Amino acid sequence: MLLLNQRPEHNQPLVAADAEALGMAGGERAEHYLKARHDHAETPLHALPALADQLGIAALHVKDEGQRLGLGSFKALGGAYAVMRLVLEEAGKWLGRDVDISEINDARVREIASSMIFVCATDGNHGRSVAQGASLVGARSVIFVHAGVSPERVAAIARFGAEIVEVEGGYDHAVREVARLGAERGWKIVSNTSWLGYERVPGLVMQGYTVIVRETLRRMAEPPTHVFLQAGVGGFAAAIAGHMAVMLGSRRPKAVVVEPRRSACVYASAEAGRPAAIANQQPTVMTMLECAEPSLVAWRVLARVGDAFMTVEEEDAIAVMKRLARPLGNDPAIISGESGGAGLAGLVRAAGDSHMRAALGLDTRSRVLVINSEGATDHGRFAELVGMAPEEVFLQTA
Repeated sequence: MLLLNQRPEHNQPLVAADAEALGMAGGERAEHYLKARHDHAETPLHALPALADQLGIAALHVKDEGQRLGLGSFKALGGAYAVMRLVLEEAGKWLGRDVDISEINDARVREIASSMIFVCATDGNHGRSVAQGASLVGARSVIFVHAGVSPERVAAIARFGAEIVEVEGGYDHAVREVARLGAERGWKIVSNTSWLGYERVPGLVMQGYTVIVRETLRRMAEPPTHVFLQAGVGGFAAAIAGHMAVMLGSRRPKAVVVEPRRSACVYASAEAGRPAAIANQQPTVMTMLECAEPSLVAWRVLARVGDAFMTVEEEDAIAVMKRLARPLGNDPAIISGESGGAGLAGLVRAAGDSHMRAALGLDTRSRVLVINSEGATDHGRFAELVGMAPEEVFLQTA
């Protein structure tokens, strides 16, 4: 399914708060924080000319977040960044001055951080980032996981010393539990989704994601004409599309938001013209995108800079995992988790449909960017779906 953005807000400027969070100064600050980390390394941008030729487009680039900061996904840029920002802001209150990221390991700052407890709900990746951020600054973390989070992903979060709280229901129920208990106990909630009255911290999480845009555009000779962005609650898609709109202005690429058909709350919001929750449906293989309610901030941004909304099927996601692991021609092999290639799945589906191609303006001159948002964060599941272990894919690239 494909839906073009017909909202009156479409192509209008971002509201002031979102323009501040996703603007140039915010992106520069996120990079400043990132470069202060000892484990910082820019993630690769791969050209896939053989696949581009098969899809009938001029160029295809994949920004591979599968090794970001040792966490295996783009989420490493959001939760941990927000935790560090909040710690330094708290330190600034205690010390009566601005505190820079270069002071994050000072004894007084760490003492202040040790009294703070950070909490979030997760499908796996965001919780790992928040837990890592808390560990880096000497704070505590409490991570709420639902039954759909695999044991391997829960163990990866716990390795950072996080307290794990298991809840019934899905991700959205876990979010509500975090909001309730966080408020009761005075914990610092670091959510990647927003709700009425809670927007600033999700805005900081999104601000961290803008690093992906900045690294990508510095490596491309020309900006892309199209970008296909996967969405759960929509924060990632909104951050990338929003920052590109700020950086490129009228030259911004056409942003296509891609979701699993079984869990398409952003698509439903585009249909309704307002943030819309969807009824519980069948689980999707794209587990990191299994969300029933969009982030209010993300929807506000995407209503302005999201140009189209589409859904993909379960088999589309699995086919892309296999295609990236066993590439065409001399294209590089890429390890993509169940949700990581959903944007590319959207491109493949659109490129193979004449009506979608025409609606999106996809042709032989199109330069398309997709982002592999996660690697194999559950090795067993990857091997089950792809038919080879992640290590075997790495051997192909050696």
